[in-house]
Amino acid sequence: MAEQDAPARTDLSDLVRTRRAELRLSLRRAEELGGADPETGKSWIKYSWIDRLEKGEAVVPPTLDQLKSFARALDLPFGRLQDAAGAQFFGIDTVWHKSGQARALVERADRMTPEQLDQLMRLLDTFAPPE
Repeated sequence: MAEQDAPARTDLSDLVRTRRAELRLSLRRAEELGGADPETGKSWIKYSWIDRLEKGEAVVPPTLDQLKSFARALDLPFGRLQDAAGAQFFGIDTVWHKSGQARALVERADRMTPEQLDQLMRLLDTFAPPE
């Protein structure tokens, strides 16, 4: 099957629909929980956009701020939403080590200082030197 004939991905649509149902959130409540832009007061995610996304209708890919809003509204890790959006809208599949430990390291890295990251890299180099 040619790439253009490949079925559309629904990773984010499925994740949002399933999680919203698990939490028993209405579309409007999901919009409310997502929060609003502190400067404009506008909601980051609109209930109508969520509805179209869940139904598999054409939508503009979400922005970083919208994904953060979904993380708040749906009580999900940001990375999970980011992975699903990347897969659905850009065909990006995140690959993680089967142990899950590599993912844990990556998820914690954003909370580390540059000095701590440098120390971690030096430690890793002692166990598995770069090729």
